[in-house]
Amino acid sequence: MENFLNNVQQKFLLGLAREAIQHYLTTGKTLQRKTKDPQLLEKRGAFVTLKVSDQLRGCIGFPLPYKPLWETIRDAAISAATQDYRFQTLTLEELPETKVEISVLTLPKPVKDVKEIEVGKHGIIVSKGPCKGLLLPQVPLECDWDLETYLSHGCLKAGLAEDEWKKGVDIEIFSAQVFSE
Repeated sequence: MENFLNNVQQKFLLGLAREAIQHYLTTGKTLQRKTKDPQLLEKRGAFVTLKVSDQLRGCIGFPLPYKPLWETIRDAAISAATQDYRFQTLTLEELPETKVEISVLTLPKPVKDVKEIEVGKHGIIVSKGPCKGLLLPQVPLECDWDLETYLSHGCLKAGLAEDEWKKGVDIEIFSAQVFSE
């Protein structure tokens, strides 16, 4: 994905994510902000990943463009800190040690053959019936996975058997512009 956002916009979103988490943890309310930046007002899908001591602490996002990007980042940041079922709610004490990473997504598109998937370039959405799992493009690089391992983990994330991708699932790919503090 070409760089959709410049450095100033990236810094704004990273600051917004951190401020939104702090505001919510302090007040229980959603941070209200305004921007006139047309790229931040464009509806985009995005994820916010939180890590403490290089360990995942929360990751929530919205793969489809329902809201302006800045609102998507704000809401995903709060959700990653407070609603990721895998973790306890982030505390204010942990926030200074928390690294924020933002992934701004392209629209997902279906693939007909898994050979179309480029590990490290494409995120995947694996689905079958009501089961759906999403992995961001940076995940297989961080975990040193090959394509088959990536697909297997996509199936597991969807709640399917790890070899279900060989038997027939729907797979969509997307790209992401990823930036962090």
